[in-house]
Amino acid sequence: MPNQPAMEYKARYITEDIKLSCYEDKFFKSDIMFEHHMLIWFLSGETKIVQADATYVFKKGNIFLIPRNQLATIINYPKDGAPHKTVVMHLTEERLKKFYANLSVKPKQAQHGILSFSNHPLLESCLASLLPYFDMSTLPGDIATLKITEAISILRAIDQSIDDVLTNFEEPGKVDLIGYMEKNFMFNLSLDKFGYLTGRSLTTFKRDFRKAFHTTPQKWLTQKRLELAHYQFVEKKKKPIDVCYEVGFENLSHFSFAFKKKYGYAPTELLEKSGRS
Repeated sequence: MPNQPAMEYKARYITEDIKLSCYEDKFFKSDIMFEHHMLIWFLSGETKIVQADATYVFKKGNIFLIPRNQLATIINYPKDGAPHKTVVMHLTEERLKKFYANLSVKPKQAQHGILSFSNHPLLESCLASLLPYFDMSTLPGDIATLKITEAISILRAIDQSIDDVLTNFEEPGKVDLIGYMEKNFMFNLSLDKFGYLTGRSLTTFKRDFRKAFHTTPQKWLTQKRLELAHYQFVEKKKKPIDVCYEVGFENLSHFSFAFKKKYGYAPTELLEKSGRS
């Protein structure tokens, strides 16, 4: 769900679950919740993934798995004159249930962050073998199933805890709203999505939110994001363009306007006062 509609994006598909993704423009930014596990192999470019408790940077040659139902801000950049290009494999609930149907697995349901599998020859070979298929007009009917099955088998061979991630088919349960929102306010998701991730309908989410915070979600989210931005400028000396996207705003001009309205000065003025031009 791109937030920069003018950006030039190209994608080629083997099936809807396996694609070659390419961003040609300066950068692409999106705040998303991953519906499926995503296995990603970097061909070129760079990605910064900002989560509530960690920030990751991935570049050419890296392979990583993003578990489902996780919030993240994704910022994709071209690098060294090459576009941002990745092979992406979706490990859907339907395929995973079929894979595990005849296996005796008792997973421990625990939270997992992003998993890195860089420089693993078996996994890289599996994903590299997909590249010729993106240029073919006629494909074997079962190629996606075979390749996804191969990838899951390799993941299980190289990471003993991967079953705990891949067999977690539960929907988000009702969680403490205050704790969850305090941790995840910087992700620019719809209230529907926040409701889903906290185990609530939209109506219940809004009702519980007002009861907990004594204001509307939109007002609270804007204030929290601006407060985090102020902290990033003063303590981290970050640039406005980086802070804008990392705290949940969609464009720099709207962010600068809202910041000045709240604090009485622009981000650039604050940085100048703090000794940064």
